[in-house]
Amino acid sequence: MARRVQRALHPVNARLDDHLPTDHKLGQVYRVGAGLTGVLLVVFGVLGLVDRIGFFDTGGDTVLALNTNGALSVLSICIGGLLIAGMVVGGTFASTLNIVLGVLFIASGFVNLALLDTGLNFLAFKIQNVLFSFVVGVMLMWFGMYGRVGSALPHDNPYWRARHPEQAAREDRARLAQGRLARPETV
Repeated sequence: MARRVQRALHPVNARLDDHLPTDHKLGQVYRVGAGLTGVLLVVFGVLGLVDRIGFFDTGGDTVLALNTNGALSVLSICIGGLLIAGMVVGGTFASTLNIVLGVLFIASGFVNLALLDTGLNFLAFKIQNVLFSFVVGVMLMWFGMYGRVGSALPHDNPYWRARHPEQAAREDRARLAQGRLARPETV
C-alpha cells in the first residue's frame, strides 16, 4: 500500500533537478538557449537605458520595435543577466532555469495582455511586447525541456534512465552479458 501511495505522489522516479553528467551533449543545448536569450534581453535593456526613457514612462518609446521604459529595461537586464549566469553554470541548472523563466515569460504575456489599456500597465507593454513575451517563453521552455521530457527519449538518455531505473538496470545487465558472450575468455 505504501508503495502505491508513493507511486501516486511521485509517478516518475526522477525529480526535475536530477543532475546531468558534466560532459553530456544536452548541456550545450541548455547553455546556448540561456545564453542567446540572455544576450538578447541585455541588449534590449541597455538600448532602453541609453535612450534615457523615464522609469515608469508609458509614452510609447520603442527599442528594437518593442515598447519600453526604464523599468522594463532594468528588468530585461536583470533577467538577461540571470540567463547568462545559467549559461555559465550550465547543465541541469540551465535547463531548469530556462523552463522556469519560460513559464514566467508566458505568464507575464497573459498578465500584460490583460493590463494593456489600463493604468496598471507600468511596464509600457503593447501587443508586440506581449507577443515577444510569448515567443521568448516558448523558446526558453523548448530549450529547457529539450532531451528532458518526451515519450520517445532514447534509453541512454540520463533523464530516461532516472525515470526507469529498473529497466535501465536490466538493459545494462543484458548489455554486459552480451559483451561477455561476444568475447570468449581465454585461459
